[in-house]
Amino acid sequence: MATNTPSAPDFLPYGRQAIDEDDIAAVAAVLRGDWLTTGPAVKGFEASLSAKIGNTHAIAVSSGTAALHIAALALDLGPGDTVIVPTITFVATANAALYAGADVVFSDVDPETGLMGVEQLEEALERSKEKNVKAVFPVHLNGQSPDMESIFKLARSRGLFVVEDACHSLGGSYIKSDGAIVPIGSSEFSDISIFSFHPVKTIAMGEGGALTCRDGRLADRIRRLRNHGLEHRGEHFRDPDGVNKPWFYELHELGYNYRASDIHCALGASQLKKLDGFVARRRMIADDYDQVLSERTGKIRPLGRNNKCLPAWHLYAVSIDFGSIEGGRGFIMKALREKGIGTQVHYIPVHTQPFYTDMYGSQELPGANLYYDRCLSLPLYIGLEGSGVERVVETLNSVLDSRS
Repeated sequence: MATNTPSAPDFLPYGRQAIDEDDIAAVAAVLRGDWLTTGPAVKGFEASLSAKIGNTHAIAVSSGTAALHIAALALDLGPGDTVIVPTITFVATANAALYAGADVVFSDVDPETGLMGVEQLEEALERSKEKNVKAVFPVHLNGQSPDMESIFKLARSRGLFVVEDACHSLGGSYIKSDGAIVPIGSSEFSDISIFSFHPVKTIAMGEGGALTCRDGRLADRIRRLRNHGLEHRGEHFRDPDGVNKPWFYELHELGYNYRASDIHCALGASQLKKLDGFVARRRMIADDYDQVLSERTGKIRPLGRNNKCLPAWHLYAVSIDFGSIEGGRGFIMKALREKGIGTQVHYIPVHTQPFYTDMYGSQELPGANLYYDRCLSLPLYIGLEGSGVERVVETLNSVLDSRS
């Protein structure tokens, strides 16, 4: 005799893309056209991104990592130079400085937000006073911006370049000291802003990234560097009779193949049209988490908030005292996965990675260590409903209670 058994609940990943039929149609249109790369879809996406965030120049590249690398190259960072990088970030932020030949000094972060502030930057600069510090790479985390206005002011007082890794915060805004609201990516408080369009980010290109800046000459150099460093204009591009030589190019500096294709940019442009809705939905989900957590007394609390920004939540991370939990974070994540809930940790402090400890030795950055020891990223994506938020929190509380 057959029996009806309840089906397993849908799996809730910590993040996923939201692709609609109009996105698919945009990509299909490119596939039916003449240009798969270096064509009009790239320029169209760049123009749309520039207009959306209120910046003069937007340059699409193959990934956020490529964008960071090109930023370091475009600012002539290299051997003998040092870059300050907060240790709570993905490894690419620090690696990009090394790709260019520079050294890295890691800064600590606020243990409540995971963000580098002026205090942590000043401490890192003090530790680096014997080094040739040329730049600081502040990192936006989980969707929150650091206090970029104060960081930029300090950096400029020391003659430093500022490259903001804003890969988590497209669609968010800074709140200036005078109360004005400025789009993140406008580069008001940086030389270059960096974005990523990986599938778990607010908009997806599959793989892709972008740099935004206000300086036209800097933008021109960035465009050259993403295309092998090639020049397609100059005094040698005409023959003695003044006739153009359209095949001609020159290489004056080493660049890379970091181009984004028309296929990727078509998807990016379609997704960009929905950015405001995506950001609003993510904020609603974060508010739902805040509300549900406020109604429950337990071991879970939201991360600290930075009142210098309007977040565009990429991740919803919480703080938990895993040291008091039998089996620790690893057990909790495994138990949640078995119950259909995906979680992740963002991030392992980069200064603790073997590559960097071999290079620079062990370092004690207590704020970062405390943040890392307690953080856990819960599901946050466009299709997550309020009932899903309830399920995540109730299941997490149940698992924690079972191991206390």
